[in-house]
Parts: sequence; structure tokens; C-alpha cells
Amino acid sequence: MRIARAIFVLLLSTALAGCRAHMLTIRLVNTSSETLSTIIVDYPSATFGKDKLAPRETFSSPVKIIETGPLKVQFTDAKGAIHTYTGLLLHANEEGSVEIKLDQDGATLDPHLNAR
Repeated sequence: MRIARAIFVLLLSTALAGCRAHMLTIRLVNTSSETLSTIIVDYPSATFGKDKLAPRETFSSPVKIIETGPLKVQFTDAKGAIHTYTGLLLHANEEGSVEIKLDQDGATLDPHLNAR
């Protein structure tokens, strides 16, 4: 019985060691001197948002990319104007990070993706 249990634990730990989630961290950075609001990040198969992002504030969200598609960002500046940006094409199981620098005029992306 002890041998069977040891074999089971060994097989389970081997199986779990081979499994890992492919995650991408999306980081929002307000580089302006005024607050941004209603920030929506749309990536393949899902969306997340942030109500407000104060000047120089950063917000990060780990996401799992399960389909291929573009990364889109929409936000409202301090004067109430809505800005949209469509950029980087993401692929299923993409890993690494993408920093989205926002200011009152637009967005710039700084991707750090792991080679496949």
C-alpha cells in the first residue's frame, strides 16, 4: 500500500510539474498630470476595466489569452474626450507583459512578450 501511494504521489507531482498557465500581465500607467477615467482594455475573448487612474498611478492585471486578436484600449481624458487605441495583435497562450502608457492625448504600448 505504501508503494502504491508513493507511486501515485510521484505521478501526480510529475503531471502537475508539466502544467503551467500561460499568462500575460497588462499594466496601465497614467503618465499624465491629470486623472484618466473609464479605462477599458479589450483583449481576445475578454475585457477588464479601471474606473479611474490617478496621475502616475499604475494598475496591473494578469490575463490569459485564449484566442488571437488585437489589444484595444479606450479611456476618457480629464476634459471628457474619449480616446481609443487598437494596437498589438495577441496570440493564444501569449506570455510576458504589455505596458500601456496613457496620457491625455492617447496610448503607447511597450510589449515584453516571450518568444514562442
